[in-house]
Amino acid sequence: MRLLIALMCLVAGAVSAAERVVAFDVPEWHQPTPPLHIAGPIYYVGTKDLAVYLIVTPAGHIMLDGAVPGTQSLIEASIRQLGFDPRDIHQLIISHAHFDHVGTLAYFRKFTQAPLAVMAPDDELLKSGGRADYLYADLEAFHFDPVSADRVLKDGDTVTLGNVTMTARHTPGHTRGCTTWVMNISDGGKDYRVVFAGSTSVNPGTQLVQAPSYPGIADDYRHSFDVLASLQTDLFLSAHASFFGFASKRERAKREGVAAFVDPQGYASANNAKKAAFEALVAKQSQ
Repeated sequence: MRLLIALMCLVAGAVSAAERVVAFDVPEWHQPTPPLHIAGPIYYVGTKDLAVYLIVTPAGHIMLDGAVPGTQSLIEASIRQLGFDPRDIHQLIISHAHFDHVGTLAYFRKFTQAPLAVMAPDDELLKSGGRADYLYADLEAFHFDPVSADRVLKDGDTVTLGNVTMTARHTPGHTRGCTTWVMNISDGGKDYRVVFAGSTSVNPGTQLVQAPSYPGIADDYRHSFDVLASLQTDLFLSAHASFFGFASKRERAKREGVAAFVDPQGYASANNAKKAAFEALVAKQSQ
């Protein structure tokens, strides 16, 4: 199934929302892809380009993100294909409250009765169903079923289930409560630091300088780049499969196993590239 959504199209200068709305088709967000054991307790159960992670523990499982609305059956099928029961999900967390990452969250919240932990202030964005978004508030195609958080997080808070602890780092800008998750795992007798990097892309239509999309947005982005640069990273994962080269790493993993996902240089390069693109946009908007 393909989704026709409205996307704010960036052009030079300030323009109205109506002038910036264009059609954008992302079939990879709905296309199934085989689930995969990445390393330790971490499994990929998302769609072709929208990452959803199942983190397995003896006390139940954590699900990170939830792709676009309507993909819950694909996610469930992937979880079952791996031999797990979706009803054993006992904790829900997210990277950020955009519809392409929380579109099935209301479904899984009701189906599993699992508590939901969300970084402030994305708890308010999530509760609004996207209607409080600084960029997409008036675009119905970007809305989703609202969900209320059971726990509101701040930078450095941890979420623990069974033998797994995940640390939430506040990396705002893409949304005000965008979150990077960090955890330590073991696989094959080796220890790894895993970073689920929060999105630092600047969505088309975002104003960083003059009439900013929200006060302090440019400073938030710069803070996020600094936080990401400070994190010691072995395994680099993210909310979009394309952000960390999942397709090619999946193929390599058939031969290399976990080593295919060990990519500290790729992590640093991705952060540097996003930062450079951000600064170039700041310079352009400052003209």
